[in-house]
Amino acid sequence: MNNQQFSQISSTNVGAQVALFIILEIIVILIGNILGLLNPILPVFFIFIFSIISILISISFRIVNQWSRAIVLRLGKFQAVKGPGLFFLIPVVDSISSIIDLRVITSSFKAESTLTIDNVAVTVDAVLFWKVIDPMKAALEIADFRSSVTLASQTALRDIIGQNDLSTMLSKRDLIDTGLKELIDKRTSPWGIEVISVEIKDVAIPDSLQAAMSMQAQAERERQARVILGDSERQIAEKFVEAAKIYENNPTALHLRAMNMLYEGLKEKGALMLIPSSALDTMNLGSITGLASVAETQQKV
Repeated sequence: MNNQQFSQISSTNVGAQVALFIILEIIVILIGNILGLLNPILPVFFIFIFSIISILISISFRIVNQWSRAIVLRLGKFQAVKGPGLFFLIPVVDSISSIIDLRVITSSFKAESTLTIDNVAVTVDAVLFWKVIDPMKAALEIADFRSSVTLASQTALRDIIGQNDLSTMLSKRDLIDTGLKELIDKRTSPWGIEVISVEIKDVAIPDSLQAAMSMQAQAERERQARVILGDSERQIAEKFVEAAKIYENNPTALHLRAMNMLYEGLKEKGALMLIPSSALDTMNLGSITGLASVAETQQKV
């Protein structure tokens, strides 16, 4: 628990203790005044004795927040986990060794210049989400569980990096997160701590390697583009072969297709198409004069 949280809880306890002491003192004084009517000496002894009792009751009064638990020691030995809310301690005998926060805690950690299995130095940033599930173990089994969790996470991250190659670190972060969570949880569970999740924020690689990977990716994209273009040419050729077989057995279809191509070429204004006279003969369109007539008709339209 950090100093700010501890000071907030301490100030809350002090305020409650002072309020309780004032209330008890008012009651003691009122009773003392009533006793003074019977015997003038009784109020002095009564107020003195019960003032001491009021002080002891006030300092034994403790409050912890809903998300916190207090570790109580009795004569230096573990007694109980108290909270949340109001509880009492035996003055002088009982003491609070620590107050444990049970909320989810976020810790950032990193591994700098760590070698992967393929000898690439990477720097990895990660974030850990964890919480205390057993306050007694967190207080008694380890001196500073917060720092220990961070150090255990850094060590586990270095182990995970050394077991994987660069491509896995970059493309399969979900698997890295799962393996890292299991490894950290195995190390921290004896301390009463549960790891909720681990997330890799960033994987940094050297600038020279980034340039080489960029060139490799560009070359791979060019290769893939050429493969796709070649495959497209093959598919087009196959379709032409199929069309040729159909036109071979059906001259009328070929003529209609040729006439359609001629029409598409001449329907634009100012269009000019040069076609061998033999092609016109096969389409039964006549000579060049017929072609010119078709062109002129299209232009008028």
